[in-house]
Amino acid sequence: MNKLTDPKTTLAVISRYNFDFRKKFGQNFLIDEGVILRSLDAASVGKGDVVFEIGPGIGTLTQYLSDAAYHVVSIEIDKKLIPILEETLQGYDNVDVINDDVLKVDLLSLARKYNAGRPDNSMRNNDSTQYDDSRRYDSSTQYDDSTQYDDPGDTQAAARAELHRDSLHPLKIVANLPYYITTPILMNLFRRHVPAQSITVMVQKEVADRMTAQPGGKDYGSLSVAVQYYSAPRIVETVPPSSFIPHPKVTSAVVTMDLYETPPVTAKNEDLFDAIVRAAFEQRRKTLVNALSSNSSVPFGKEEITNALSRLGISASIRGEKLSISEFAALSDVLTLLSA
Repeated sequence: MNKLTDPKTTLAVISRYNFDFRKKFGQNFLIDEGVILRSLDAASVGKGDVVFEIGPGIGTLTQYLSDAAYHVVSIEIDKKLIPILEETLQGYDNVDVINDDVLKVDLLSLARKYNAGRPDNSMRNNDSTQYDDSRRYDSSTQYDDSTQYDDPGDTQAAARAELHRDSLHPLKIVANLPYYITTPILMNLFRRHVPAQSITVMVQKEVADRMTAQPGGKDYGSLSVAVQYYSAPRIVETVPPSSFIPHPKVTSAVVTMDLYETPPVTAKNEDLFDAIVRAAFEQRRKTLVNALSSNSSVPFGKEEITNALSRLGISASIRGEKLSISEFAALSDVLTLLSA
């Protein structure tokens, strides 16, 4: 079979299986080989890598990942795609397809399983990478669009300890994410402390802009802070609708997030840090003092918040969208000290 980046091949497969695109799964199949190759290059996928793919669709990206990586684990929620993947990935012996919801899969257990037969150190990429063990988000954290995420209870320290004990190495995650559920999937990957070195994803362009936005801009928000707290994101390229079958109604973008080896910012009380960030952007047109003091999740009044900002040399009239991640952390730390 020709690669699925050949539009005729993709259309033939879709026709042969009488496949109906399901809007709820955000199904648009990539047919642009250049985009795929540049994505793999940005993710630095090599022969020593175990790669987790989310939402393989009919297997277009999966074929290229198989050629480039040691092993590929593709997680697909739509059971109607499984027979198609059995055909399109026939002969790709280093690929396993799991028919499940990525939000429910025990990714750490999968990491242990697939690292067990991994090549020796001479075959691995970036063996010297070390990871910080101190990161965690509170289970009540809410991000853009007021979406709530479940916390499975794993701490990053425990996850990294498992990796060290079992001599596991970090994964790489590459995916064309369904746009309707991009933020929940990303936050699930971060909050479950999946042992990943990098995450490279196709997302809606406006989401990519929010992920990489800097303080003061209109796109800067709680998603920007959350993504940049864990990683250094960068937009690899913009992808037009014509690169997909069927054409989506929006422009897309490939984003790579390199997870930090040494975090540039660490809040002493991450629950409070998280509550402050959330409150700041829930009412972003208010001053930070008013936004925080009127939010029940932030247990401080106007006077305490104003005092904390003063200690940091920050104006009491500032809005949350102007604060950097380090300033949010510093504010959280000062308020933590005031409450001690």
